[in-house]
Amino acid sequence: MKILYQAKAISSGGRDGQVRIDNSPFEFEMAVPAELGGSGKTGVNPEQLFAAGYAACFESAMLHVARRRNLTLQSTSVTVEIGIGPNDKGGFLLTASITATVLGIDQATADQLVQEAHQVCPYSNATMGNIEVKVSARIE
Repeated sequence: MKILYQAKAISSGGRDGQVRIDNSPFEFEMAVPAELGGSGKTGVNPEQLFAAGYAACFESAMLHVARRRNLTLQSTSVTVEIGIGPNDKGGFLLTASITATVLGIDQATADQLVQEAHQVCPYSNATMGNIEVKVSARIE
């Protein structure tokens, strides 16, 4: 694969540390959620960062597919929920639930658009066959 762009993040301290995005002003204070045994202090966690990246990437994939199909969308938004839980090997697994909200097309077209975007999105391609991903479309 020819790499077109490469991102880099540096973590120090793991889930209770800091993450810095290289070549950017963004630095995040990390915090373990209370549900995972953390103190509940203010901060972000890897699941939130993954959800944010996946949501932005998936919406971009949807817009790409819509342009390719000459669809006119009045507005779009994507909500991604990432779950984490134990696997049967003593580790952990993620799950993803993606809900795309679309204005300007009918439900059947929205369903098809979301399925095509799921084939195009780099996050979807990275997770396909590795974690459970549920994808749905909602029209407004």
